[in-house]
Order: sequence, then structure tokens, then C-alpha cells
Amino acid sequence: MELTQITAISPVDGRYRSGSEPLDNYYSEFALIRYRILVEVEYFIALCKLPLPQLASAADEKNYEALRGLYRNFTVEDALRVKQIESRTNHDVKAVEYLIKEKLDGLGLSDVKEFVHFGLTSQDINNTAIPYSIRMALDEVFYPSIEELVATLRGLAEEWSDISMLARTHGQPASPTRLGKEVMVFVERLETQLATLRAVPVPAKFGGATGNFNAHSVAYPEINWVEFANKFVGETLGLKRSQYTTQIEHYDGLAAIFDATKRINTILIDLCRDIWTYVSMEYFKQRIKEGEVGSSAMPHKVNPIDFENAEGNLGIANAIFEHLAAKLPVSRLQRDLTDSTVLRNVGVPYAHTAIALRSIKKGLGKLLLNVEAVERDLDNNWAVVAEGVQTILRRECYPSPYEALKALTRTNNHITEEAIKEFIEGLEVSESVKAELRALSPKSYTGIKNL
Repeated sequence: MELTQITAISPVDGRYRSGSEPLDNYYSEFALIRYRILVEVEYFIALCKLPLPQLASAADEKNYEALRGLYRNFTVEDALRVKQIESRTNHDVKAVEYLIKEKLDGLGLSDVKEFVHFGLTSQDINNTAIPYSIRMALDEVFYPSIEELVATLRGLAEEWSDISMLARTHGQPASPTRLGKEVMVFVERLETQLATLRAVPVPAKFGGATGNFNAHSVAYPEINWVEFANKFVGETLGLKRSQYTTQIEHYDGLAAIFDATKRINTILIDLCRDIWTYVSMEYFKQRIKEGEVGSSAMPHKVNPIDFENAEGNLGIANAIFEHLAAKLPVSRLQRDLTDSTVLRNVGVPYAHTAIALRSIKKGLGKLLLNVEAVERDLDNNWAVVAEGVQTILRRECYPSPYEALKALTRTNNHITEEAIKEFIEGLEVSESVKAELRALSPKSYTGIKNL
């Protein structure tokens, strides 16, 4: 069958295609070929600017612009030509080199085309092109998407800042909190981990066959190739060159990126589960569109499917991120090929993450706060003010206040407002202290506002 959304094996390219499509420009085979050409071309231009005397005929701004057009104006036909060459060479990076040489023939630069891929191994291209694509995808897709979600959560936190809510620890009623503050917990967690992720340099390997610039130094021993490579990778590509490598990048930096992304996803899973639970408790209702069906059998149901979809996709993403982070830093001696096929899957977890982010945003947009349910839960749990009562009594040096409240709350099946007030009136404390205690309620006992 022809590959379409309906025939694709992976839901990333099938059912959820619209959610993953923005990543085409970074993680597809087309994108990988284009980024490889970008690295090859920019490297060739950097050699011209050294300058290498043999490249004097090519050292011209007009030529540079024409060369950059090879990746700026890269087409599907160009990519298919590379695949055609690869079918003969059985080597994907060599096929890219041959395509560029063909293009140089067309640009009248045949005399210098042997300086394409000069002194390099394929991993000098892969271990710069793939990290470059990761950096670009993070900057242009992931960060804007997650920051939009954080902004949405912050807005909801402000909207719900005055909504008192019963907390639950171990699933049991606990000291009341505020809904806005509980949302801010996730805002802070996400912002902290985003800062950690941003602080991880995107690493690259660029040093010849086994990382020692053997070919470069034997051809041009007078050139400081380490300095050249550091400048090229750092300034031209915006990556951080690893100084000591084998034939491949050691991937410790990429592992750190994947682990940091996984922690962000774990926080999002926690968010999805909490919102799902609040929906089940009827703290939230959900907007529905005309014609939507919640259950094929039960007409009354409106399921929190967006948060369930997100949780599932985040779980798949994290499983792959975990494998990437665990596998990539491990290679036999100076190199084996296991990293190659694994690296081709880098876009898959980010695609599942993108799908999840879209689902969370959609789900949040459908939430309708059910204030009546929230307040009903508070009114049914007056026992939670016992902590406040006994703490004030501690301050007043009242004898055994914890034990007194414990006896009250555990000998009554259901502690009501009246039971708490009756207990307060029976205390041998001043009228001013009693007034303090009477002012306590599940709705007001929520701690410091606007932490």
C-alpha cells in the first residue's frame, strides 16, 4: 500500500499526524539530508575562508550564497537524488557528498569539489547535523510549545487564586489549599526543569576519523585544526564541540538533554493524572462540541480523553528517551554502528511529546470549574481545621491540644461545623482566643496567599 496517514504503521505519522507534522523539518529523512548538506556546505565555506590556497577560485561571496542555496532551496527531488545515489553506494553520507559534487559541477566549481568532505568521516557530519536538528527543533518547536502551556497554567493559577479547595494527602482529606496554588506547583516545576534543559549545551563531534584530525594535520600541519573546528562548530553551527572523542560523539550531552526532557514529561504526566482525578471528583466539568460522543454505550459520559491521550503519549516518549539516554553513551572501543539506527529515532519521542502537549492544551481549554462541588467537599470536611485549632492551642500552652483534637476527630464518625464550634466553646481559654478559633473554617484555612 502507498504510505498515507491511514496506512502508516506509527500513529505519529498516521492518526496523530497533525500533531507531529511541525517536526518534519527537523527529524524526517528529508530534514536529515538537508542538515547534512548544510554542515558540508558551511564546512567547505569555512575552508575557503581559512583560507586554503587551493580554494582561492571558490572564495567569493557570490559562490558562498550559491552554495548555501543548496540547503536553503533544498527540494524533495534533491533528497530523492541522494537516495538514488545511496542505492548505489550503500552509504548515506557519501551519497550526500556526491550530490554536492554534482551541484558544484553545475556551479562551475568542479576544480575544487574534492574539498567537499575534506578530511572528514561520516560521523563528523552525522554528529553535527543531528545535534543541529535537535537544537533547532528545541528552539523553534518544543520550547515555544511548552512555554505556551506554562503560560496557560499560570493564567489558570491566577484565575483560580482565590478558590479554596480541600487537599488530599494519601487520598484522605487534609489541610485545605487553593486551586491556583496547586496549579502553580506545576508552573514552578516545569520552569525549573526547562531552565535545566536550556543549560545543557548541545554537543557535537568534529575531528576526523577517530577524533585526532589525522588527515587534516598530515595535509596542512601548519593549521591549528582544533581552533578551526571549535570556531566552526561553536560559531557557525551554535553547538559545543567535544574536545576528546572516538570516531563518534560520546553522546553524554544528548543523554542529558533526553533525561531533562523526560523529567519535563514526567511532570506533565503528574499534571494529567491530577486533572483527571479532579474531573472524576467533579471539581471540573468539560465543554463539549455539538455532536461529540463521550461513550459508545453511556450517553451521559464526558470522558477526560485529552489528558488520557497525553499521559499515554508521554509514557511512550519517556520510554524512548530512556533508551536513547541509556544506549547512546555506550559504544564498543572507537565505534560501533548501534548508535546510527538509534539516532534515527530521536524525532519519535519528541513527536509523541508534541502530540501530548497539544492534547493537554486542548483539555485545559475544555475545563469548567464546578465551584459547587469544590465548596461542598470543603463543607463536608470540617475535621481539617483541627490542625489549626490545635496549633493555636499549642501557642497558648494549652495542655495536650493534639490529643484533645485527636480524640474529638476520631471518636466522631463525621465532624461537622457544629461539633467543632461546640468543642471550641468548651475550651478553658480566653474569649479572644475563642474568637480566633471560631474564625477558622475549611474555606478560610488555606495558609499564606500568593506565595
